[in-house]
Amino acid sequence: MSQHFQHDVLVIGSGAAGLTLALTLPDNLSIAVLSKGELTNGSTYWAQGGVAAVLDHSDTVDSHVADTLDAGAGLCREAAVRFTVEHSREAIEWLIEQGVPFTRDEGNDREDGGFEFHLTREGGHSHRRIIHAADATGAAIFNTLLERTRQRDNVVLLEQRVAVDLITEHKLGREGQRCLGAYVLNRGTGEVDTHHARFVVLATGGAAKVYLYTSNPDGACGDGIAMAWRAGCRVGNLEFNQFHPTCLYHPQAKSFLVTEALRGEGALLRLPSGERFMPRFDPREELAPRDIVARAIDHEMKRLGIDCVYLDISHKPAEFIKSHFPTVYQRCLAFGIDITTQPIPVVPAAHYTCGGVLVDQAGRSDVEGLYAIGETSFTGLHGANRMASNSLLECFVYARSAAADIIANLNRVAMPTDLPSWDASQVTDSDEDVIIAHNWDELRRFMWDYVGIVRTNKRLQRAQHRVRLLLDEIDEFYSNYKVSRDLIELRNLAQVAELMIRSAMQRKESRGLHYTLDYPGLLPVAGDTILQPANADD
Repeated sequence: MSQHFQHDVLVIGSGAAGLTLALTLPDNLSIAVLSKGELTNGSTYWAQGGVAAVLDHSDTVDSHVADTLDAGAGLCREAAVRFTVEHSREAIEWLIEQGVPFTRDEGNDREDGGFEFHLTREGGHSHRRIIHAADATGAAIFNTLLERTRQRDNVVLLEQRVAVDLITEHKLGREGQRCLGAYVLNRGTGEVDTHHARFVVLATGGAAKVYLYTSNPDGACGDGIAMAWRAGCRVGNLEFNQFHPTCLYHPQAKSFLVTEALRGEGALLRLPSGERFMPRFDPREELAPRDIVARAIDHEMKRLGIDCVYLDISHKPAEFIKSHFPTVYQRCLAFGIDITTQPIPVVPAAHYTCGGVLVDQAGRSDVEGLYAIGETSFTGLHGANRMASNSLLECFVYARSAAADIIANLNRVAMPTDLPSWDASQVTDSDEDVIIAHNWDELRRFMWDYVGIVRTNKRLQRAQHRVRLLLDEIDEFYSNYKVSRDLIELRNLAQVAELMIRSAMQRKESRGLHYTLDYPGLLPVAGDTILQPANADD
């Protein structure tokens, strides 16, 4: 039997954004945090870099803002950038208070105005401003926040729960547009439960799984973006997807990034013939910015019809390689590749979704009572190209901002009642799961081929035709069979793919991460791509 649950706040997603929000809310509220698999399955846990913030006395808010605006290729919303950066230090100090074990800098002490933690510098930043925990910052932050959350009696962490759809007044045929909760599949019981909530927060991460190759964990299916769209929320700038140039290409090696530091130490990119190709694309060769390197690899793969290219550092001494890159050396060796003597097969991989659900500075979406934070959201911070380590910062700043807005509105929102149970009376168990597997594979392959790193009008039109056929098939399947995690994710992924294609078709220029051979230049005025669902209130 399906069940009904009541929460003051329902948080869908258990990464940096979701846990921060839960911990920032007062402990007299009942809060549920949903994870659709195990808690460690999100992107936060795997983040290697760090968090960008103005922490050193020689750095300034204006400098961080300027660097972000420059990286965003004219599309960042300056108010959102300034808001995020101005709140960066307090967000970091809150993380330090929670006990996150950031790497310390023994050479500094606070008495002389220095900062006691080590700061590093990454692409696009003009100052050292990345606070980190060695090269596994995400795990350090996640483990700390999870431990803190487990200590809170008012927060329940629910694993193996897949949100199916949001419940809104509009969908129930009632007056208004407020979000009232969500239908959630309990993978343990196979039942879809009804979660009533005064406030609902989408913190479900990005949608990079829409592509055949991705550095993201399996859950990055754009669930929050799709659910918000179906509930009546606008979405923005979904054509901007960041690709990492070098992901290990091996059937068993899911999502392993080969660090850019290899190219920094002299690794060369080669075709299967052994020929180098980067000198043909950029005078900086292998050290060109990641979007240029990713485009060059993509161009050569499409031109020659090859599955991957090769990153070769075998000309360096073996001891140098093992001491500088022990993780890459060990991981590749586990797959039978000795990088001291062999080149590494690599492909570019989808890495980060810059667009998402349109929100304001409090994380509020177009639907009352519904918030979106983290990679799910579109705040205007990233513009047309995300700058390194700004994404985790966005999670903390907007989670804290959304929590403050929820606190301010607590007294005027009652617990929703009389929500209908999920109706599964008309559906049967599916014996056609092969259809889901096939559609999943087809979607990710045509998105990679047609809506990937380099686009054309013809490719986008082909993708749009195919995604519409898929959406019809999925809709029929969804109407007739019991829901499963695979079906829910496929439905969401196909919806977000359709939105990405539509956004890409609307942008008649090449800007930031959106590169099209039909419009290689920039338009004189930069504008956001905003899509509005038909069921939204004008």
